[in-house]
Amino acid sequence: MPHSAKAVLALCLVASSTAHAWDRGPANRFATLPRGTAHPEGIAVDGAGNVFVADFDVNRASGPGQVVVFDHSGRLLRVVDVAGSSNLLLGLDFHRVGDAVELLVIDFGKRDVLRVDPVTGASTIFTSIPGAAGPNALTFDEEGNVYVSDSFQGIIWKTGPTGGAATVWAQSPLLTTTGVPPFGANGLAFNRAGTALFVANTGDDTVVKIPVATGTAEVFVNGVNGADGLAIDPDDNIWVVANQADEIVVLDPTDGHAIAKLGDFDGISPDGAPVGLLFPASLAFHGEHVYVTNLALDLRLFNPAFDAVDSAWAAAVTRHTVARLPRHLAPGVGRRSTSAHTPERL
Repeated sequence: MPHSAKAVLALCLVASSTAHAWDRGPANRFATLPRGTAHPEGIAVDGAGNVFVADFDVNRASGPGQVVVFDHSGRLLRVVDVAGSSNLLLGLDFHRVGDAVELLVIDFGKRDVLRVDPVTGASTIFTSIPGAAGPNALTFDEEGNVYVSDSFQGIIWKTGPTGGAATVWAQSPLLTTTGVPPFGANGLAFNRAGTALFVANTGDDTVVKIPVATGTAEVFVNGVNGADGLAIDPDDNIWVVANQADEIVVLDPTDGHAIAKLGDFDGISPDGAPVGLLFPASLAFHGEHVYVTNLALDLRLFNPAFDAVDSAWAAAVTRHTVARLPRHLAPGVGRRSTSAHTPERL
């Protein structure tokens, strides 16, 4: 084959590979929140495949906040009033302590992490975050220690497996922001080896890496527009929800370059719900899918100067939703696992 033909063939192969990487796939509606609940933010999936969603309901003046529970098909199971909480709930997840599993929910309004009965809503304080805090998301290490991102003070807080007083695990200006949305440290997760914590900084559009050995924050990658929820798959790929771009950006774990962009916003449906992703906030893996909350938050509610690209669309939403996308990336994209399924958390 002539050299020129080989060059053309190589370019075609590169173009083909790139096209696969940007096959966004459908972000379909998985579930619709019942009337009276709004602005789903945190999300977690239990061992039975039930999906738990915490609401950041700025439409209500006071609590209690609510956790909405759907089964694996998107059918509403119940709405749980979280006793003693504010109306502003954020991250939640299931935490294993020995043989027991408990649901932890962040109450942003009261700066607490609550231990919540997933059926009755009875709650106790797991830990309280001191100072002018903005507790946002949580994750765990292999020993069951709990880590909480503080969007306002630029701190990652840590407690032991049973809770109690929180201590500063890491603190850095790289975890604060003067940008819009006005949240610094947000979604966070450890890599599979447990050697580094990755943290999304929403207002700075960055993902920050904190090596466990040093505790010193460093910018891992820039340019994720409104980096919000963050999760790491079995291949160590880093999935980041870009709330101002209405997409999920999947990053290579070695150098942070984007290997896929998933989902998009396609307008408002006749029943007043987002089609696709609109100001998406958090994500959770289960089986063949990734579930994403559509926060659909009009930032002008906090400050008229926060007029964002999606503000007018978010203001038009009257029904709030959870979206679902295929979890597996296109063939040849990213670091592929030999396993066919995501191991379940519980």
